[in-house]
Amino acid sequence: MRSLRRLFGPFFVLAGIMHFVTPRTYEAIMPDYLPLHRELVYASGVAEIAAGAATMHPRTRRFGSRLGVATLVGVFPSNLQMALHPERYPQIPGGRVALLARLPLQALLIAWARAAGR
Repeated sequence: MRSLRRLFGPFFVLAGIMHFVTPRTYEAIMPDYLPLHRELVYASGVAEIAAGAATMHPRTRRFGSRLGVATLVGVFPSNLQMALHPERYPQIPGGRVALLARLPLQALLIAWARAAGR
């Protein structure tokens, strides 16, 4: 269990880096009502990198965990956007069912982020 908790940091750092490698992918899932899509993609990438890195050091582990949870809550509208508009994401295998199934995955990721803070 301990090693699984420790994998959260590197996973989240890599996820954050991907926001800079393929920003258009993340812009495409942003809800239309949010402004500044590119800037928000970069901001969430920075938050993920910071949270992941912070969970890898004992002194900042709790802060990183909290930041990771906050970031996951913050990006949830994008997952909801995808589930509500599956026709916009034909490249996702499984369509609407797969996109709906991703929603509870956020709860598991939040639980993982919380566990990483212990």
